Amino acid sequence: MANYARSLRANGVPVPQVAQKLVITSGKNKGQRPSGATVYCIPAEDEAES
Repeated sequence: MANYARSLRANGVPVPQVAQKLVITSGKNKGQRPSGATVYCIPAEDEAES
């Protein structure tokens, strides 16, 4: 999911549209859509790991 979100953001897709295209695949929120805040955090997680 994170890789797909990154590729959409890299192609200029707005965050709300990215969040609508994603579905959480595991955990207690399985089957739900992530919030816009979660989508914003995905690139920030990459920078923190580097």
